Amino acid sequence: MASTDSKKMFTREEVAKHDKPDDLWIVVDGKVYNITRFKDLHPGGASVFAEQDIAGQDATEAFYGLHRHEVLLRPQYARLQIGIIEGEGSVIYSREPGKLSDVPYAEPTWLSAGYYSPYFKESHRRLQAAMRQFVDEVITPDALLREEDGKRPSAHVIKAMAELNIHAMRIGPGKHLKGLTLMGGVVSPEEFDYFHELVCIQEISRCGQRGYGDGLQSGAVIGLPPIMNFGSPELKTKIIPEVLSGKKFICLAISEAFSGSDVAGLQTRATKSSDGKYWIINGTKKWITNGTFADYFTVGCKTDSGFTVVLVERSEGVETKAIKTSYSSSAGTAYVTFDNVKVPIENTLGPEGGGIFVILSNFNHERWVMCASSARGQRLIVEECLKWINQRKAFGKPLSSLAVIRSKIAAMISRTEGVQNWLENLTMQMCNMTYKEQAQKLAGPIGLLKMYATRCAQETAADAVQIFGGRGITKTGMGQYIEHYHRTVPFDAVLGGAEDVLGDLGVRQAIRQMPKNARL
Repeated sequence: MASTDSKKMFTREEVAKHDKPDDLWIVVDGKVYNITRFKDLHPGGASVFAEQDIAGQDATEAFYGLHRHEVLLRPQYARLQIGIIEGEGSVIYSREPGKLSDVPYAEPTWLSAGYYSPYFKESHRRLQAAMRQFVDEVITPDALLREEDGKRPSAHVIKAMAELNIHAMRIGPGKHLKGLTLMGGVVSPEEFDYFHELVCIQEISRCGQRGYGDGLQSGAVIGLPPIMNFGSPELKTKIIPEVLSGKKFICLAISEAFSGSDVAGLQTRATKSSDGKYWIINGTKKWITNGTFADYFTVGCKTDSGFTVVLVERSEGVETKAIKTSYSSSAGTAYVTFDNVKVPIENTLGPEGGGIFVILSNFNHERWVMCASSARGQRLIVEECLKWINQRKAFGKPLSSLAVIRSKIAAMISRTEGVQNWLENLTMQMCNMTYKEQAQKLAGPIGLLKMYATRCAQETAADAVQIFGGRGITKTGMGQYIEHYHRTVPFDAVLGGAEDVLGDLGVRQAIRQMPKNARL
């Protein structure tokens, strides 16, 4: 067995004497490892260690060309360390929980040392620091497990988020925050604005697990606001506390196999009972996020009065089936069937026949959230690529020395910064508009931003795969985040409205606002 005394000092000359198959040491980042017994268990085979520049030598460069730093932190590998090189120290470090990255462009400008922003105040910085710590320590470990096994986010994570009122903050500013202690008191309900919500969204997105991220109460983010804005006082009193406490789950059920972006073409129908006290709902919904484990469904229906939105509780006649997609089943993506489901008329959200305004106004916030998440996701990929080109060598020199690689990185950074800055501009508009004004003025701009953000994201994903090569299409190892991002990035381009539909929405809104006397 290797010694457990990882502080024992060795000289490089001493290490060099241990270069035989039955006595094999190596140095990685100033640390000495005895891999005599491990070499035969190495996934890449024992022959890797037989090279003259590996056995008994400093293998730092070779190691980081093949492995992520966190490999050395795993208990089964950490125990192989028997000491350190005398007079030297480790210079390579992993991401510290709660800490900001010092890699250029890994953080938005307002979090980068020496830079300033007119939007973010001290309360935003306090919230960001607290959220970063929580995400790194509580959410990310669970995300890595659940994204792989497909199970819904763990109950202890949902509970921990509820205790800090993170579920409530993710809905945005409003009356629902009154009297709550937010994130241990780092920000008051009265000062909480859309930039605080932006902080929450982007910090959670850093976990880098797309399916899990959607499974983490995203159904509430898009399914609860219609109740908060259009539900009866009785519905609000019952549903809002249940969902924000994490005791119940809700989803938005709009899309169908018959119609996606074409909301007016939906087929699910609600007819009134003979006594006029109930809706009888029949139809199906498809690709419903969180649907497999939802207790409530915010459902778009056709009625005699037109398009109407109704809150449906899981009950007799409601059936959900999981849909397999290219990201994890932890998102709870479902096919939902309503078979003669009886729902009280009081569960109507907004006026009968007025559902279009209910849903379209809700779309603004949903799409803004997706833009925020996309911006952060792109930044994570930029960070991964910058680290990779700095440590990977090809043709005898670092990838960063190749002009074609630098050109790809330049385009990735430009797209990421462009999305973030446009996002912050629209967030400022939201902070200074009423909910009704947002619905009237921001549908087009947010639609255009989402189209731009998701197209940028797909270009960045493709460039990242080219930079990482085969590792960029491998689910584990150096390129694991690149592979995952490339596989799941199309979701943002489809969910909440397809790119072409949203781009057209933005242009049509602009054309309606054109002054009649404008001429070249």
